[in-house]
Amino acid sequence: MAEEDDALLEVVEENDDQPYVEFDISVAPSDPSLELLSSQIERGDIVVPFYQRKFVWKIEQSSRLIESFLMGLPVPQVFLYENDEGELEVIDGQQRLMSVKYFIEGYFGEPDDKGNRKVFRLKGLSERSEFNGKRFDDLPPKYQRKLRNSTLRAINIRQLTPSGSGDSVFHIFERLNTGGTQLKPQEIRNAVYRGEIVDRLWELNENEDWQNILGLKKPDKNQKDVELVLRLLSLYHRWTEYEKPMLSHLNKFMKQNRDFESDSDLEFFERFPVVAALVNINIPKPFRPKGVINSAVLEAVMVTLLEDPSIDGTRLKVGYEALLNNAAFLERITGGTTDTLMVQKRIEIAKQII
Repeated sequence: MAEEDDALLEVVEENDDQPYVEFDISVAPSDPSLELLSSQIERGDIVVPFYQRKFVWKIEQSSRLIESFLMGLPVPQVFLYENDEGELEVIDGQQRLMSVKYFIEGYFGEPDDKGNRKVFRLKGLSERSEFNGKRFDDLPPKYQRKLRNSTLRAINIRQLTPSGSGDSVFHIFERLNTGGTQLKPQEIRNAVYRGEIVDRLWELNENEDWQNILGLKKPDKNQKDVELVLRLLSLYHRWTEYEKPMLSHLNKFMKQNRDFESDSDLEFFERFPVVAALVNINIPKPFRPKGVINSAVLEAVMVTLLEDPSIDGTRLKVGYEALLNNAAFLERITGGTTDTLMVQKRIEIAKQII
């Protein structure tokens, strides 16, 4: 079991194909003023599409950035992605953009639980700096104008073809994000395919029986557990349509179902807690044929249970033991476990045996 402080889910590594992606995208540089960028964020024209990765810079880091603008020093460019709604999603540069917005506003960070905000005074600069301790409103008008009119190079990216898929933003994000801790696939999906589905996946993932099945005391910090819930949802009554690689399959599904409103989605939302309880009660340390969670076993058994409400605890116990002694099934839970035929065949076997 993973330690609570680590909150990391240990699973058998899968050999998923690396998707080959080829897109026609438009890349256009621009040099918007800091005042414009700040107002665009305020209006929601620029979206910071993060759920877990919040603003993390210390006030000293943000202060040094502001000082760079005041001194006319170069600042690294930001990457923005124009989505289907015409919003500009921040691919890389959240900390820089929000630091600028906060300083011009006069407050550092978002309000706390009581609605209070910290006054943004420049801090941590050299002792000789004339800007130490200054708020935006404390700056002489000359420097206020300089800051408002300073520009930040932005690389604006828009997908031209294939139109409507939006899959390029996932791969662009994956390659360009330069945060201190590299984001994992599910964290990127939450950012670029945001919608009702994100909240529903999180709600399902917090189910106590599900967390017990995975051997976690709190949700996995890299959201591998959320990704497993998404994987089950994407295969629920749809597994015969699955096509590899799993990475692209999950991206496509999450984008197409971001509103979480189909009958299948809503039915899954009701079935998942019932099935999680059934497994947690009847199978000790499930889905670990070799000591660590095997996603292929979990997927086959859970999809079988989700799709067949008639299966009770007795059938599950007997069927699960028989399944893990079935040679044809065991052949399909190692190696290329995300290949199309492997996924479909092992679910077929699980349904036949359980």
